Amino acid sequence: MKTLKFKLYNHKRNRYLKRTINVAGIIYNHCIALHKRYYRMFKKHLNCAKLQAHIAQLRNRKPLWQQVGSQAVQDICQRIEKAYQLFFSHHKKGVKPPGFKKVRKYKSFTLKQAGYKFLGGNRVKIGKRVFQFWKSREIEGIVKTVTIKRTPLGELFIRPVRNIKG
Repeated sequence: MKTLKFKLYNHKRNRYLKRTINVAGIIYNHCIALHKRYYRMFKKHLNCAKLQAHIAQLRNRKPLWQQVGSQAVQDICQRIEKAYQLFFSHHKKGVKPPGFKKVRKYKSFTLKQAGYKFLGGNRVKIGKRVFQFWKSREIEGIVKTVTIKRTPLGELFIRPVRNIKG
C-alpha cells in the first residue's frame, strides 16, 4: 500500500468539501458523546457495530449528515473504536481515551470504495461534484481509499491509498 498526496486547486466549490469535513466532525463528536453516555449508564464499552447501526438510523433523520457517505461514517466509528482499543491496552502507560474535537479543527474524512471516481487527467469526482488537483505524478495501481485532508490554513489535499502489484 502506498499513499500519494495531491493538493486541490483553490475554488469556490471547495466549500462543499470543507462543509463535509465539518459534518464529519459533528458526527465524530456525537459518537464520542454516545460512548461516554453508554458507559455512564451501563458501565460497559459501546460495541462498534451497534454504534454504526445507530448512526445509520440517525443519518435518515438528519439531512445534514447525508453529506458524509455511509462508508465514511463507518470509518469514523472504526477510528473511534481503534482509539478505545489502544486506550484499553495501554491505559497504564498514560494513553487517554478519545475526546471531543472542535469541529473547525477536525481534519479529514475517508472514502473507502464509494463516493469518489478518478476522471481523466487531474480531475476527481467526489459526491456529485468534480474537483481538480495538482497531479504531480501518475497514480499507478488500484486506488483503495481516498482521504480528503484539511490543513490549519484551510488548504485541501487528496490522499489516494493505492495497492501496488509487486
